[in-house]
This record gives sequence, structure tokens and C-alpha cells, in this order.
Amino acid sequence: MPPLQFSAEVQAARDAARPIVALESTIITHGMPWPRNLDMAQTVEGDIRAAGAVPATIAVMDGTIHIGLSEDQLTRLAQTHDALKLSRADLAVALAGGHVGATTVAATMICAHLAGIEVFATGGIGGVHRGAETSFDISADLQELAQTPVTVVAAGAKAILDLPKTFEVLETLGVPVIAYGQDALPAFWSRDAGLAAPLRLDSPQAIAQAHRMRARLRLPGGQLVANPIPPEAEIPATTLEPLIAQALAEAQAQGIAAKAVTPFLLSRIFDLTEGRSLAANIALVRSNARLAAQIAGALTDAACL
Repeated sequence: MPPLQFSAEVQAARDAARPIVALESTIITHGMPWPRNLDMAQTVEGDIRAAGAVPATIAVMDGTIHIGLSEDQLTRLAQTHDALKLSRADLAVALAGGHVGATTVAATMICAHLAGIEVFATGGIGGVHRGAETSFDISADLQELAQTPVTVVAAGAKAILDLPKTFEVLETLGVPVIAYGQDALPAFWSRDAGLAAPLRLDSPQAIAQAHRMRARLRLPGGQLVANPIPPEAEIPATTLEPLIAQALAEAQAQGIAAKAVTPFLLSRIFDLTEGRSLAANIALVRSNARLAAQIAGALTDAACL
């Protein structure tokens, strides 16, 4: 049996067959500074509760996969400076070694599926990094979406990535990429990536029905729901693109690679936007959490079972 431990709130939701939404933890340990990271995590959990579902923030502590964190555990994680950033390749080693680890999109999907949770809200997925034709730097998130049956709600892929290549890989892997409520794919901080969405759905119920139909067809993998950032929080792509190019050039000049790339780029873009990117990040995560809660609720409706 996998080493799972459910929080009291999540266990009560399981017993009552209430909707549950998984949340990742790298956004807490690697995405925002203390104490903003704790405030954000608490706010997002509150958004999910207000939308009628139960939040399950996932992290590895003391040789256990925690499905839902108590307030003390959430605070402890937010103050941990050396938490491992866990993906599929690292998860078992971190558990066996008793390390504190924060789950990426891929690891959160694995743990959510083990826990029977069907919906997961995050900020943006990883993907094909710019320059991948020479670095081969491609996130494990894409393969995870192709094999683990969890619906992931995100604001698209992170804007620092090569978005056309990212979505091309997802198409090759057979992952449904569904734009929510618009015909264009969003680009994390921006509502329009300049790419047409391959699929569009306009309601949580329609997304839930597609999730159930994939299971009936015995198709592997999950769905990516690309939920555009709220208009009032958007940073236009034309504003961001030169800043992303500058941050990428700095990362290359400093020899930053592998898992260190994304945290470095997000930090530099925070500086270059004078904090606007962090405010936008919080707004889109909250929006994704609310939509995920509605999808999780729809999945519990009799019409969708």
C-alpha cells in the first residue's frame, strides 16, 4: 500500500463522498517568498471551500504522502527552505529517505490518483523549455498528463516556455487541451497565447462529462483545462515577452539549468515587473482553484456518475 495519510478534513470529505480538489506544494516552497506563500496557500484553500469542495494540498513529510495539510503542517512547509522539488523520478527516493518534499504537477497528479482525487488545480504546467532542441529540457508534466487520469486546471503552460512546442507535444501524446470559455489558448499571465485552442468547453459540467467519458473509453491520461487569467489581473504578452527574453538570457549566462531554471525565471520576472507577476500568479491560481472546485462538484452529480 502507498504511504498515504489523509488530513481529518479530507478524510471526512472522503467518507461523505464530497468533492475534493488536489493542490500542489511547489508553488508554496519554490514559487513565492515567506510569508506570502502561506497567505496564498490559505487563501486558495479558502476559495475551494467557498466553492463547495474540500482542498487537499499534497506534500511529502516524514516518509509519508500527506493528502491535505493541517494548519501547523502548512506553516511548517511554507517555512522550509530546503524542501525537495519532487516529480515522478524523485518521489520514491524522497519518501524512502524521509525527506520533506514539495510536489510538482507530475508528482501531485500521481499522489492525487493514488488518493482517488480526480481534479487538481495549479498555476501553470511545465512543458518544453525554450532551446529544448539543444538542451532537451522537457518537463515530466507532459508525460504525466498522458498517463495519469486526473483533470488538471491551469492557466495554460508557464509563459517562460516554448508554448507552440509544448502544445504540439501534448497533441502527440493524446492529451486533451481544453480552453475554458474562449477559442484561444491562454499563456499563464496573459489571456491569449496567440494559439488557437484545439478544444473549447464552456461549463464545469461539460468538462466533468468529458472526464467521465474518457474513463468509459478506457483512455489513459488526464485532461488539461486551460483557464484564462481574470482580465483585471492580466499582464499582456507584448509586455512580458521582452522581460522573459531578458530573464532567459541571464539564466543562460549564469549557467542555470534543469530544475533551477523555472524558479530563477519566475523570480527575475517578479523583479522586472515590479511585483505584478506575483499578483497575477495569485489571481490565476485562485481562479483555477474555483473552477476546479466546480468541476469536482459536477463529477459528484448523479448525471455524471
